[in-house]
Amino acid sequence: MLYHMYEATRMAIMPWRMGAQAVRNTVTAPWSPLSYTPLGKQIDSAAEMFERVTRRYGKPDWGFEKTVIDGKDVAVEEEVVIHRTYCSLVNFKRDTKRNDPKLLVVAPVSGHYATLLRGTVETMLPDHDVYVTDWTDCRYVPITADRFNLSDYIDYIIDFLHYLGPNTHVLAVCQPSVPALAAVSIMSGWGDICAPASMTLMGGPIDTRRNPTAVNKLAKEHTIEWFERHVVTVVPPPYPGMGRRVYPGFIQLTNFISMNLDKHMISLNELFDHLVQGDEEEADKKKAFYDEYLAVMDLPAEFYLETVETVFQKHSLPKGEMMARWNPVKPEQITKTAILCVEGELDDISGVGQTQAALDMTPNLPDSMKHYHLQKNVGHYGVFNGGRWRREIAPVVKGFIREHDHELGGKARKVHAIAS
Repeated sequence: MLYHMYEATRMAIMPWRMGAQAVRNTVTAPWSPLSYTPLGKQIDSAAEMFERVTRRYGKPDWGFEKTVIDGKDVAVEEEVVIHRTYCSLVNFKRDTKRNDPKLLVVAPVSGHYATLLRGTVETMLPDHDVYVTDWTDCRYVPITADRFNLSDYIDYIIDFLHYLGPNTHVLAVCQPSVPALAAVSIMSGWGDICAPASMTLMGGPIDTRRNPTAVNKLAKEHTIEWFERHVVTVVPPPYPGMGRRVYPGFIQLTNFISMNLDKHMISLNELFDHLVQGDEEEADKKKAFYDEYLAVMDLPAEFYLETVETVFQKHSLPKGEMMARWNPVKPEQITKTAILCVEGELDDISGVGQTQAALDMTPNLPDSMKHYHLQKNVGHYGVFNGGRWRREIAPVVKGFIREHDHELGGKARKVHAIAS
């Protein structure tokens, strides 16, 4: 009933949103005396704020038309190379003949769309052939489709790596650090030639027993049955996924906002001030952030519940007890995939040390193939977006990938040996 109540409330507010738009049209019309007064600007800004905070945001576009390589604009084309029920593998094809490393960016299934990683992809595009896991909003997946759980997620990563072939690099942001590490562990145990050359794990909950955050503590305080009763609900009509059990995006968004409510209230108040003052550049920056941040998707209930239980309650991966299908997940089998762990000093979602645990769980991987980077003065989102990501973190990631690329890294090592 929770989802039905949410939809009913959204429909009830719709006339008010239409009224707010009518007010905006009236006070900004050239013939309106209010359009030339400070009062009119305040009314218009207040109406816009009401419309924005009550709107349901759809999936944002990636919006990549070009990138810059060697100082020149290069056209970029978005292409779906694999389409599955719950995910599409998207390649951002660059109009260039450069033989750059193949990079699989594994986006989280955690409420936001994969486009939340737009800044991550944009920064990596000039130097890599980038592929991204673009996950599907479950409210649009018919109930007749197969279910999707944590093992399916791992299967998807393995299948995508098989498609991309040997010498691929993986970059997993936040939640997918666990299934990415699991997939590479399984492939390494098989002796799979498509196991990636390197894997970068960023702000991920590999071992949430280390430096637990409020998110981790919440998961431990309640049983899995509590989560199933209180946050799992059924998609209502008229969505194609009606009848499907999901963890709704609006609940996840509520949790995200409540964790930093004071910051969001200050930010929205600043947006209102920018609108009133006519500071369009600053207003557009905040609008762009919230257009992305408030766009959320529904998660499959079975995937959400299994992730909570396996990752946050039982700690199955660091304990060596995790299973994916019939495969035991053993990180100690990783011997040829270089691992970089990146964490943010101020991360309040994945605490410092949780991602670094992956390096301790791979004792058979040479130390020369392990690297850790702790970024000062950034929170969770700053690890993969924003100025410090572009200026300080991305160069570390790019350098690590090229160092361990079987073609580029091998050439670099050969040149170094000759020079020595």
